[in-house]
Amino acid sequence: MNKVVRTSLLAALLTATLMINPAAFAQESAASDSREDLHYVGLLATTFNHRSIGEITNEAAWGTGGTLIVGGHITDLFHAELRAGGGFKDAEVPNSDLTLTVDYFASWYIGMHHPITDYANIYGQFGFSYISGEAELRNSEADRNRQFQTLEGEFPDSGFSVSWLAGLDFEVMTNTFLVFEGGKLFEDTGTEVNTFQFSGGLRYEF
Repeated sequence: MNKVVRTSLLAALLTATLMINPAAFAQESAASDSREDLHYVGLLATTFNHRSIGEITNEAAWGTGGTLIVGGHITDLFHAELRAGGGFKDAEVPNSDLTLTVDYFASWYIGMHHPITDYANIYGQFGFSYISGEAELRNSEADRNRQFQTLEGEFPDSGFSVSWLAGLDFEVMTNTFLVFEGGKLFEDTGTEVNTFQFSGGLRYEF
């Protein structure tokens, strides 16, 4: 009789354990995958695509720079971050003697991210940027440079602008993500020059 009771109790305990453990493992996994309250830093190589340069020909030019990111996850879906960066190589505008320089910029964003696989996420973010730079125009009286005369000097005329980004990240090591993104850095309301940013690099969460 005691043997039957012990066997029945053992079977009941085993069944309960098998039912409870998957739920516990699922909760533990979900907790470990949660990004809420995590912070992150990142370093990106950035290219600047200046568009709509000039009143007539609307030229485009490319420059390069770098971006430093510091941010945090507000929830599992929302994040906020600060960025600072500057240019390494100036943008030389085709068919002219105009050079555009991004000395430095600072941005603030709030965004939303969503997982698409166990190791990849897409995200979008919206915010504001302050940009400081310079436009250098040589031979300003030459015919091909006349349309750029209003750009010479401080660039852009309006330092503050709305910014946005969309991107994709891949977790290549624990808490380390490979990042690819693009979006608008600023629009100069004075000259109507638009500058887009395209970046790639690494982000580490902790």
